[in-house]
Formats: sequence, structure tokens, C-alpha cells
Amino acid sequence: MPGSDEPAGAGIGSFFSQIPTILWDRKWWIIVPLILGLIAAVAATLLIKPVYQSSALMVVQSPQVQGEVFADLNNEVVDRRIARIREEVISRPNLVSLIERHRLYTEARQSQPLSDVISTMRDNIALVPTTAEVASGRDERTIAYRLSFQYSEAAPAQAVTQDLMDSILELDATGNVEQATNTVQFLSDQAAELQERIDAVQSQIAGVTMRNGQVLSNGPVVSGGGGSYDVQIASLQRDNANLVIQRNRALSSDQRDPGVLSAEAALASARAIYTENHPDVVRAKQRLAEARELARQNVSNLPFEAIDDQIAFNNRQISALQAAKAQEQAQLNARLAAQSRAPVVQQELSALQQNLSGLNSQYQDVQQRLTAARAGVKAEDEQIAERLTLVEAPIIPDTPIWPDRLLIFAICVGAGLALGGVLALAVEFIMRPIRGPDALLGITGQNPMAVVPVIEKRKTPKQRGARRFIPGLAGRR
Repeated sequence: MPGSDEPAGAGIGSFFSQIPTILWDRKWWIIVPLILGLIAAVAATLLIKPVYQSSALMVVQSPQVQGEVFADLNNEVVDRRIARIREEVISRPNLVSLIERHRLYTEARQSQPLSDVISTMRDNIALVPTTAEVASGRDERTIAYRLSFQYSEAAPAQAVTQDLMDSILELDATGNVEQATNTVQFLSDQAAELQERIDAVQSQIAGVTMRNGQVLSNGPVVSGGGGSYDVQIASLQRDNANLVIQRNRALSSDQRDPGVLSAEAALASARAIYTENHPDVVRAKQRLAEARELARQNVSNLPFEAIDDQIAFNNRQISALQAAKAQEQAQLNARLAAQSRAPVVQQELSALQQNLSGLNSQYQDVQQRLTAARAGVKAEDEQIAERLTLVEAPIIPDTPIWPDRLLIFAICVGAGLALGGVLALAVEFIMRPIRGPDALLGITGQNPMAVVPVIEKRKTPKQRGARRFIPGLAGRR
């Protein structure tokens, strides 16, 4: 029907305008949850165990000596070093020692495994980075770390924080010294190993140079006196041939002696005339025999030994010359073979030299790092390197960080009021009572013909109290 939207809108507006009345009429639905919230707040305040937190502040102090020598003293990242220290501090043996020493978590240890207790304690330990302003004439870093521990009692919280702080400072100092010492030892071993490799490569270079001196000389291969040797040998051989001819002639000179030849001619003439038994022939034979004997005697007196000695001397000279020629030829062949191997030898030497250069470079770098590491050990011994420094020592906390009683009270009271308001409105929507003409208009769509006001009499406090507790009386007007 026309105008139906207006009654609906009027009903909603009437409902919101009657909220104070609804809340007042349903006040017990609000008061009871509020009382329950107050009871919960009081119970939470009394039953929740307090948590105390004690903390300490440590600053990462910069090295007191600056320069290239100390540039590598603290090459480990601070966060990484602190993380390593934290893992050592919260290790199981260390936490078990702290629990036993300070008698922590006595109730929890009776009902829970020790691993759960240790896990709880780890969760209660915090080591977080922060910043801190340190008044100093030097340029100090602002990197700092705050260590904290939470526990249900104040004194044990401070004692455990103190022990943890001492362990962290000790581990930082000893860890830096140990790291610097280990670095020195490692670099010393590395330098010794590199020195051995350098000596080995130098020995290889010296061996290659010694074995291939002719190759490395780079001189041209010049043929020796092979031709002169041949000339001398040929000359000596000709001399020997002439001496042999002379000796052979001398040996047969008795047959060419003039006396022998004359006697042979006379014998031939006599034989041509006379018989063999003729006295002239016999005398000719006798003279021939005498001439031959005389010739043989003359041959025996010739100097054959001198000729033989000269031939033997010449043979020795020929053997010496042939040996010298063979040696020179062998050297020439060796030089030619060496020159043929020159590229391989040069390549081998180049590789060895390059390897030696790289090893020398590594050795110099290791020596520089070793010098810096030794300076780091000295700096750690004199406590001038980068280290953690205590700024704020842990103290016994005065108040717990949990629970926040005001916050708990506000939450419980607010939750009670909110729950009561929701319950009151829910009851109102369920029961849907008629409250005034607007509600009737919203139900029937018709305006009432008249509104009869409710006139209440002034009642005594006793009558008002009785009326309040009579069921259904409050709704009658």
C-alpha cells in the first residue's frame, strides 16, 4: 500500500530511539555479564603469574687502532659472530647448568620433560640488535645488543641475565683470540706449503735449464772441422801407403841389386855357350850366389823399424782424428736434436715460470695476511680490537612486565559490557514487545486512534522495590 516504506522507516527509527529504554529495561542482562567480567578480571589478576624481565645492554666497540694493518682484524660480520655466540650460550648443557644452579622451573620440571623446560627457557632468552649512544671522543659505532631474560621471579631473572652476559662477553673475547690464533696458524701452514711448492718449481726450472743448456743458448748450429779431419786423415793414409811401398821395395831390393843382375847376365851368357858342367858356367853360378848373398846382407841393414814406427804413428793419428771427428759429429747431432726440441722446452719453461709467478703472488698475499693476523693476535692480547663492551648491567626488576592489570581489567569490563549489550538486544529482538505508537504502526501499518499516557503515582522506595521484583508488573502502564 502507499506509504508502507514510511512506517518501516519509522519503526527502525523508533527502535534506535528506544535503545536507552531497552537497555534500562534489560539492565540485568547487562549487569550480570558485567559482574562476571569483573570477577574474571579479579581472578586473572590474582591467578596469572607475574613475569619479570631483566636486561643488559652491550655495545660493539670499534677498534682503538685504525689502518690497513688492522683492516682484517674483524673480517667476521658482527651479526654472524653474535649469532654464533648466542647458539653457544643457549646450548643444552649451558641451559641445564643455569637451571640447576639457580633452581629454575621447579614446578615445570616435576610435570614436564626436561627438553620442554629447556625449550621454554630458550624462548624466554632474547639477544636482539639495537642502537646505543656512547659518549666518547672516538668515532664509536652505534651497534648494540640487548640481552634479556624473563622469569616468574625477579631475583633469578637478574641472576640468569648476569650469567648469560658474562658468558657472552667471555665467549666474544676468547672467540676473537682463538679465531686470530687459528688464523695465524692456518696462514703459517699455507705459507710453508706455498714455499715448498715454490722450491719444487724452482728445482724443476733449474733441472730443465741444466738439461737443455744448448737449446736455451739460442746460438746457430755451426758445422765443425769435419772437412779438415778428412783432409788430415787422407794425407796420413797417403803417407802410410808410400811408406808401405818403400818398405816393400826395400824388401825386394836384393833382386834388383846391380851385382846380382850382372851375375845373372854372365850366367846366362855362359849357359848360352857352354854346358852346365863347364868351368865358366860353374864360376858364373858361384859369382851369382855370392852377389845374392851380398844383396841380402845389404837388405838386412836397411831401416825397416823406422818405417814401421812411422806407419804405426800415422795410424794412431788417423784413429785420433777419426775419434775427434765422430765426437764432433755427435755434438753436432746433439745440438741439432736440441734445437728441434727448443719449442717444447721453451713452452715447458714458460709454464713453469708462470706457475712460479702465481705461487710467488699467492705467497706475498699470504704473507701480508699473516702479518695482519699476527697484528690481530697482538691487538686481541692488548684488548684494542673490536669487542663487546657492557653499557648497562642487569638489575633486579621492580615491577613485572606481565600481567598488565589495568589492561586486563579494561578488557574484562569491556567484554562484560559488550556481552550484556548484545544479550539485551538479542532478548529484545526475540520477545519483540510493543513499545509505543511507532511500534504499533510498524506492526499494523495503521496509526492508533489515541494514546493513553501512563501516570505513575509517587511511591515510597519500599513500594518501588516491591514493584520492581514482581514479574510482569513493570510492563503494565
